[in-house]
Amino acid sequence: MKRIVRMAGLPSDRHPENLQFLALCKYTSEIRIAIVETAIYNTEGLGLVIIDGIRDMVYDINSPGESTKIISKLMQWTDERQIHIHTILHQNKADENARGHIGMELNNKAETVLEVAKDKFDSNISTVQAIHIRAMDFQPFAFRINEDALPELIDEYSFDKNKNESQFFDYSELKDEQHRQALEATFPESERYGYSDLMKALKRGYATIGCIYGGNKLCKLKTFLENKRMITKDTAKKYGFNPNYHY
Repeated sequence: MKRIVRMAGLPSDRHPENLQFLALCKYTSEIRIAIVETAIYNTEGLGLVIIDGIRDMVYDINSPGESTKIISKLMQWTDERQIHIHTILHQNKADENARGHIGMELNNKAETVLEVAKDKFDSNISTVQAIHIRAMDFQPFAFRINEDALPELIDEYSFDKNKNESQFFDYSELKDEQHRQALEATFPESERYGYSDLMKALKRGYATIGCIYGGNKLCKLKTFLENKRMITKDTAKKYGFNPNYHY
C-alpha cells in the first residue's frame, strides 16, 4: 500500500480516500469471497478492484465447479456494478499457461490477459506483454524495481528474441585490458552503485572504449562481469569494481 501511495504521488502520512486495502490471508476461500462481495456492493463510486490472487478464492485450481463459480461471480460483479476487476494468477512452469482449470476459464472470459515475466538474461528485469486483448493492443515494455523500491521503465529494452542470439556476453568480444579500461571509467574513485545506476554507469564506461550497448547487451555484460568477479555486490546491494579479478 505504501508503494501505491508513493507511485501516485499522494501524502504518505494518511490513508488515501479512494483506496481500500483488504488483508484476507487468514480467511477461508468462502469468507474471502464474501468480504470482497460486501466491499464491492457497499463502496460508492467504485471503479477498480484488484484481487491478488484469484487462486486464493478457490480450494482447488483444477476444480471445474469451483472455477465456474468464481468466474461467474467476477462476471456478475463487473456487470452489476460496472467495474473493472484485475486478477493475478501464476503460470505453469512447463508451458507458461495460466495455472489450472481456473486459468483456462479466466483466459476464456477475460477482456485482457497480460504476461509479466522475468527476463531470461537478467532476473532484475520484468517484461509485460499482452497475450490476449479484445481492445487496442499496446507495445510490450520492461521495468525493474529501483533502489527506492519503485518500478521504473527500461527505455532501451529489446524484445527481439532471435533464437540464434546467444544468452551470454561473448568472452572473446573484448580483451582483458579493454574491460579494465571501461570498468575504471565506470567506477571512478571506487564508486559504488545500486542496480539502476550501475547499468547507466556501465553504458557510459563502455562507451569510452567505443562500445555502445543497448539494454539487452548491458544485462548480459553485467551478468558476465559478476560471474567473472570483475564487479561484486556487497551486503547493501551496491556494486563495485574488483581490480584484482582474474580474466
